[in-house]
Amino acid sequence: MNISITIGFEIVAFSSDGVQQPLLFIVFLAMYIIGVLGNLIILIVIMIDRHLHTPMYIFLSNLSSVDICYMNITLPKLLYILLTGDNAVTSIQCITQLFFYNFIVGTEIILLSVMAYDRYAAICKPLHYHLIMSKKNIVLLLGMDWVSGCLNSLLFIYFASQLSFCHSKKIHHFYWDTKALVKISCPTRHFQIILHLESLLFGPVPFLIGLLSYIQIIRTILQIKSTKSRSKAFSTCTSHLTILTIFYGTVICTYMTPVSENSEIVDQIFSVLYTAVTPMLNPLIYSLRNNDVKKALFVLISHK
Repeated sequence: MNISITIGFEIVAFSSDGVQQPLLFIVFLAMYIIGVLGNLIILIVIMIDRHLHTPMYIFLSNLSSVDICYMNITLPKLLYILLTGDNAVTSIQCITQLFFYNFIVGTEIILLSVMAYDRYAAICKPLHYHLIMSKKNIVLLLGMDWVSGCLNSLLFIYFASQLSFCHSKKIHHFYWDTKALVKISCPTRHFQIILHLESLLFGPVPFLIGLLSYIQIIRTILQIKSTKSRSKAFSTCTSHLTILTIFYGTVICTYMTPVSENSEIVDQIFSVLYTAVTPMLNPLIYSLRNNDVKKALFVLISHK
């Protein structure tokens, strides 16, 4: 390995001075607490209410688990830096964060596509829905999702650990991600191949699955004659469509924007959106726009 345990890096999070930033600490702490508690509530509600033991909500509970992991991977270290001003990290800490970050990102991308396919099956193939989304198929889909995310991250980390850092030891970001890694390293040919393969398999392919699913969903809904039935059908997928739009919108803005003088600041702003703001908003989007979740929450609160 070219990355030594003793190599030190600096995470330049919203400041190059390494000073305490109590105001930002309070903002991110609030987002962290709201996001983790909100997703935990969704998880608990789905686990307790038997009416929510359906494919759609099983996938939603996995999304909440992914969002909790997201926030715990990126925000605790940022909170420590903002509170203490100590932005030094070891290579082991960086590699560990990079592994879990890639693992969770890959898992979420595939999960969002699976959720889009679930809505497609429910609206476009209603007579075969329970056959398509049987318990066996759900377990298979979720197992493949989490395993593929893990294997992809392990492969990526193996090649990333061979890199040498020839440009800088300062990470101009609030966590260690692929873009930050590429900026400060000298990528090898093998690493570039893995990077392109990963970008293809976890970029256009899942995005196209989600896009094609919703094109078919919208076409099917528009063919429904009853306004009430059309509205009911569309309401079952608006929450997921909202989350899908926010996630891909922020990711595209982060990784597809051209490099400029202010690109690092822009990257951090968009990264905050999909690593902190989106996981914080997901429970609100599903609880406010979903009658089943609202009823389950009401029943849970009433019993308490």
